[in-house]
Amino acid sequence: MPEPCPCGSGRPYPECCQPHIEGAARPRTAEELMRSRYTAYATHAIAYLSHSWHPDTRPSDLTPDRDLKWIGLKILSTEAGGPDDETGWVAFVARYKIGGRAHRLRERSRFVRHEGRWVYLDGEIEERHR
Repeated sequence: MPEPCPCGSGRPYPECCQPHIEGAARPRTAEELMRSRYTAYATHAIAYLSHSWHPDTRPSDLTPDRDLKWIGLKILSTEAGGPDDETGWVAFVARYKIGGRAHRLRERSRFVRHEGRWVYLDGEIEERHR
């Protein structure tokens, strides 16, 4: 049986985020993009992160911190971001560890359609905890 997807959906990785990360399918909603981007961070799929980031706000260096390990994602809310929308927001808490210490990142991310596909535009970090 395939391993569950890192995004926390409860679905197997090959049926959830893997098709997005490998380019076999596009996320239909902002939440699907959010989940696949979290999975890309967790699996160090840097090419996907770059491709799924709006070119106007994409950092030039997306080299991952190899000491950081993503350990969980919880979607708190979504606003718009459906298959027929042009913009959407996803609020989430992502848990991670650095040097064995647990941390949380709470963010409200903004997604937009760019060239017909969902991309991450920017976000508002609401809180970081150790």
